[in-house]
Amino acid sequence: MATAVNQDKPTNEHPSGGENVVVRFAGDSGDGMQLTGGQFTLSTALAGNDLATFPDFPAEIRAPQGTLFGVSAFQINFGSRAIETAGDQPDVLIAMNPAALKTNVQEVRPGGLVIADEGEFGKRNLDKAHYDSNPLEDGSLAKWQLLKLDISQLTLDAVKEFGLGNKEALRCKNMWTLGLSLWMFERERDPVIDWLNTKFAKLPDVAKANIAALNAGHAYGETAELSGEGLGTGHLPTHRVAAAPATPGVYRTVTGAEAISQGLVAGAQLAGLPMFFGGYPITPASAILHHLSRLKEFGVTTFQAEDEIAAITAAIGASYAGSLGITSSSGPGIALKGEAMGLAIMTELPLVIVNSQRGGPSTGLPTKTEQSDLYQAVYGRNGDAPMPVISARSPGDAFECAIEAVRIAVQYMTPVMLLTDGYIANAAEPWKIPDVSSLEPFPVKFLEKKPESGLLPYSRDEKLARPWIKPGTPGLMHRIGGIEKAIDTGHIEYGPANHQTMTEIRRDKVLGVADSIADQDVALGKEGGKLAVVGWGSTFGPIHQAVRKAIDAGKDVAHIHIRNIWPMPKNMSDLLKSYDRVIVPEMNTGQLKTILRDQFLVDAMPVNKVSGQPFTITEIEAAIEEALS
Repeated sequence: MATAVNQDKPTNEHPSGGENVVVRFAGDSGDGMQLTGGQFTLSTALAGNDLATFPDFPAEIRAPQGTLFGVSAFQINFGSRAIETAGDQPDVLIAMNPAALKTNVQEVRPGGLVIADEGEFGKRNLDKAHYDSNPLEDGSLAKWQLLKLDISQLTLDAVKEFGLGNKEALRCKNMWTLGLSLWMFERERDPVIDWLNTKFAKLPDVAKANIAALNAGHAYGETAELSGEGLGTGHLPTHRVAAAPATPGVYRTVTGAEAISQGLVAGAQLAGLPMFFGGYPITPASAILHHLSRLKEFGVTTFQAEDEIAAITAAIGASYAGSLGITSSSGPGIALKGEAMGLAIMTELPLVIVNSQRGGPSTGLPTKTEQSDLYQAVYGRNGDAPMPVISARSPGDAFECAIEAVRIAVQYMTPVMLLTDGYIANAAEPWKIPDVSSLEPFPVKFLEKKPESGLLPYSRDEKLARPWIKPGTPGLMHRIGGIEKAIDTGHIEYGPANHQTMTEIRRDKVLGVADSIADQDVALGKEGGKLAVVGWGSTFGPIHQAVRKAIDAGKDVAHIHIRNIWPMPKNMSDLLKSYDRVIVPEMNTGQLKTILRDQFLVDAMPVNKVSGQPFTITEIEAAIEEALS
């Protein structure tokens, strides 16, 4: 849903004042916590708050009910100031069962509010969560405010008139919880009611039951005399968070997967090309296929292939035929696509490969985030097979990165890899819908007529790109394939001197991408000084906030965030060498650190995390303190 904002005051990168609240919904994987969080996010966006979300769910399609590894959670950080992370510590935790409480409560800030569904704290569920006693009764939660509500029974009472079975009725308790949460933060219920009526249009009784549960949760807050004066009173608070300053425009909440999909479509339109997307389902990349399949009116063809190899080779075939070929996967699927990427590099056809990274190796942590595939993106193919690599830093940024990936692919006749990760793909944030008339087109020109000097299908322009020829164009028949090509003519040629030259040309073409990208900027702080914190991808938010706090405390520190991973901007060496120390926080064991050391001979020091969870601000703050000491 989009909402218009018309305010005179633009967003301040370092706003003074303002507040933010972090809320986490947690329950069994069948409790609908992601739906609850998604609808609470919608209400938050409509209230004008800035926000960032973090959906966190188990790898199993449906883990055993009530178990610790079956807990699904959704965290949202929202406020009246700029929000760049999903928050370090929840102020409010809503736990739907003992397992949800046990796996999440230690992260709640001391004095924060814990709301628990005491109806689920029976012996069986306590045993599944490995509790020896009931934490709602034994005093072990004394460091937090605790509010015990029998949400299960209250939900059953609310939907009794609709004649649902006990199991179906209890499925409505996430809406009861949402109603209570909307009351807590003085939010409107109408958008959620509209959504429920649409979602269950063919099941009107189910829609009515969920709406009744929503209204009952809201009414409970109004009538149970639980109101306090705010978070920290020992009561259930009502707390209105003011709207955040925003530049005028039309905004919508967007996930990384949605933004990438729309950016790819925009890139194809700017290039004047139809789009072909070949994909195979894999977490967390599948959402891109889902979104693009709904955009057929923009000249998008989607193909769910039988496997990853078929998906990328179909996309290469589409590029050969004159469309923009795109494929998408996560780390394991990218590994399977490796040989075909080499084919796209050898044939010099445009192709965009989206890698939504997750924990690895092998199946690894399929629903958890990690920056695990940087080596794979930069180096992970047989032979000398260079490829431009771009990394998005947030859901909104993914739109621009997708357009840039398309531009590079078609202007340099090369495959391009676009990196996101599970956090970016699933997380949401407000996004100002751009003025499409301000986007600069880069129309493709196919070779359509045989030059007077004769056809040379591997001749080069100023970017070292070869001509793009649609098959069947009269007079322009030429060879294409994975065997080495002769310089200019494209005939099969195994000669050592020819392979040396062609390998160097392909390398220089990719390195030449640096000529058409901007110099690396300093995201926060000044150029040169004691310490640079260098990041890439979804580490942007926690690094930015930690560096901001350090600068406010008088420390000489700056934040550099890299979008163009390969090749890097031309000024990167001088910029990094202008600092006494460089640290690189990343969710792996030091991949960007190694690339920086290799390329620029700087003593970059790693700050690594491979827990499947994003960095917190406090973790980056501690790394800054250690580096400066």
